[in-house]
Amino acid sequence: MIGTMALAVTACSKKERPRADLAASQVTTIGVNAYLWRATLDALSFMPLLQTDSNGGVIVTDWYANPKNPGERVKVTVSIVDQDLRADALRVAASRQVSQNGQWIDAPVQAATVQKLEDIILSKARDLRRAAIAG
Repeated sequence: MIGTMALAVTACSKKERPRADLAASQVTTIGVNAYLWRATLDALSFMPLLQTDSNGGVIVTDWYANPKNPGERVKVTVSIVDQDLRADALRVAASRQVSQNGQWIDAPVQAATVQKLEDIILSKARDLRRAAIAG
């Protein structure tokens, strides 16, 4: 009788339990972190894209001029440099030009502008991951 109970308990413990499919912070089916990649494309969706390389993790926009301020244009380059969803896995660089006498002249970009764009991308990436976990 004890042997039968031991066998039954052992058989139950070997049964594979269903596991929750938690969204990993390292999703790399495209070469880089998929959450950061999708979040970057979403954040920059209003700008024309010049180059995208999902294996290398680089997204480059073409010049974008806000219709409310046509005398200024911006170009953004985002590099995703790690497979993990981390703040230091994202590098954002922006170039800005202003129109003077019909010519585009390089102008400085405020550091706060680049930081804000990084924050937007990271927030979107975290939201995508949370949605995948809740999914």
